[in-house]
Amino acid sequence: MLHVVNHPLITMKLNKMRDETTNTKDFRTLLDEIASLMTYEVYKDLKIVPTGKKIRTPTGVVIDKLGLEYDLIVVPILRAGIGMSNGVINMLPTAKIGHIGLYRDEKTLKPVEYFCKLPKVEHPLVLVCDPMLATGGSASDAIKMLKNRGYKNIRLLCLVGAPEGVKKLQEDHPDVDIYLCALDEKLNEKGYIIPGLGDAGDRIFGTY
Repeated sequence: MLHVVNHPLITMKLNKMRDETTNTKDFRTLLDEIASLMTYEVYKDLKIVPTGKKIRTPTGVVIDKLGLEYDLIVVPILRAGIGMSNGVINMLPTAKIGHIGLYRDEKTLKPVEYFCKLPKVEHPLVLVCDPMLATGGSASDAIKMLKNRGYKNIRLLCLVGAPEGVKKLQEDHPDVDIYLCALDEKLNEKGYIIPGLGDAGDRIFGTY
C-alpha cells in the first residue's frame, strides 16, 4: 500500500530541499528532520506489549515494562539511504542497523550486490530507506535481497517518488508498504524525478 504523508511541517521542509540554492549542510539537516517526522507515520500501527519485566515509578508504583511487538531494523540502501536513515535512528536509537549496497551492471542491466550486512533478531520489522523512488529498480532489488535472506516483514521509506517507481514496487512487492513525503509528476528522459530535487546522494554528500 502507498502512504503519502501530508503534513505541513514536512511539506515546508521538503519545499526547502527542492530549492537548488539549499546548501549541503541545510539539505542534510532538513532530510534528518523529515525522516524523524516520517518515523511517527511509518510505525504508528505497531502494538505495545508487556516485556514480562516490571519498573517502579518515582511514586513507588510498580507497572509493566513495555516494548514493541517487533525488533526494528533500519536498512539504508548505499549511499544516499544513509542520509534518510539517520533521522529514523535519531527517533529509534535502539534499532538495529543493516546496510545494502548494489549497482546495476551496464551490460546485463542486472543488479550486482557489493555489500550486504544485516542483523539477526527474533521478530524483525525491516525499514528500507532511500530518498528517491525513481524507476524503483534499486528499491525492488534491495527488497528482493532481504526476502532471499529470510526477511519478510518489510516497509520502504522514501522522500520523493515517481508514479513509475511506485508502480514497479507495487507489482514486484505488493506486500511492502511504501511511505513517501510526496508523489511527484513523472520521470524525465534521464530517469530523474520531476519536479524532484536533483540527485539526493550528491546533495547529501556534496559530490557534484
